[in-house]
Amino acid sequence: MNAQNAASGSAYFLTEETQLTETHTLSVLVDNEPGVLARVIGLFSGRGYNIESLTVSETEHEKHLSRITIVTRGTANVLDQIRHSLERIVPVHRVVDLTYHAYQLGHEHPVERELALVKVVGKGETRAEMLRLADAFKAKVVDATVEHFIFEITGKGAKIDQFISIMKPLGLIEVCRTGVAAMIRGAEGM
Repeated sequence: MNAQNAASGSAYFLTEETQLTETHTLSVLVDNEPGVLARVIGLFSGRGYNIESLTVSETEHEKHLSRITIVTRGTANVLDQIRHSLERIVPVHRVVDLTYHAYQLGHEHPVERELALVKVVGKGETRAEMLRLADAFKAKVVDATVEHFIFEITGKGAKIDQFISIMKPLGLIEVCRTGVAAMIRGAEGM
């Protein structure tokens, strides 16, 4: 057992180091009622699991249902434990591991998108470079003054990460990200 991992308090140290960790996207259909999100997050924190991305929104107003999209990382055993634990929470209607389901259908990944607002400050030639790079990444200017831009960029997380890293030396001030929204490909729904 890795003493460094054990000291962190994470549940990940309980698995053998030979097992590979994977990042998976889970979609959880729940009743839209107070306390549901707290119970889901409590499940993760209580067991030492990390949430890399979390989005929640009501998806079916008439039925009062919300969809929680969670990106988490763990071994196959840990991911199974997370899924089974989520299924046991009472207001949860369905849990789908979108990453696993996409793989079963012959796709590498589910369709995943994220939105970010990126604020950069600069003058002169730096501003022209910011606009050129934003155009290359298909980022839109949503606010601007003579000193700053706020860009809106959507896409896969890696694209957003790359845009942020390119903007850092040009005057990156602030980043706000929505988290991942995801669906499996094909004609069937969740």
